[in-house]
Amino acid sequence: MKITVNGESQVTQASNLQELVKRLGYGESKIAAAFNGSFVPHSQYINTLLSEGDDIEIVAPMQGG
Repeated sequence: MKITVNGESQVTQASNLQELVKRLGYGESKIAAAFNGSFVPHSQYINTLLSEGDDIEIVAPMQGG
């Protein structure tokens, strides 16, 4: 299916947000995710099912200052 991740169009076979995050290489990294404009708690990634056209934003904290 075709979705948008951080403004970039992507094709994925992931069925839920947890699987997508793993496929994108974030694994167990501390990230924040928004699904179609709404924040999703990490505990709900597995229950957040993906569909054609979804818009996902993934933000990872950066060190420095």
